Amino acid sequence: MKVLLDTHILVWYFTDDTKLSTKARKLIEDDANEIYYSILSVLEVEIKHAAHPDRLSLSGEDFINYCKKLGFAQVPLDVAHVLEVKKLTRKENTPPHRDPFDKLMLGQAIVESMLFITHDMRIAEYTCPLIYKI
Repeated sequence: MKVLLDTHILVWYFTDDTKLSTKARKLIEDDANEIYYSILSVLEVEIKHAAHPDRLSLSGEDFINYCKKLGFAQVPLDVAHVLEVKKLTRKENTPPHRDPFDKLMLGQAIVESMLFITHDMRIAEYTCPLIYKI
């Protein structure tokens, strides 16, 4: 199965954070799954690291190195991913979701037919069967 991991899932995995569930860890380490990361995650990590290195010691370069070392494949950003964002729908009566990184990563998952793994409740409110909230 092709799996795209949300940025925080990857960061938790790399830092061995206890917030990462056993279920998520098993899914990531299952050899039957192809694990992917978004180029957007690199940007997101780099922005957060630059703004608050005390809260996120991992730089974008560190992030890429971890992904390469573990054999995770990168999903570049394509126009089709961007255009998919306008098709996203949310469950009724949910608050707005304004995070462009999340929307674009979800667009990538949809276009590339990947399961999108997240812990973010706002993302789980989209009506997309490819979202798996852990």
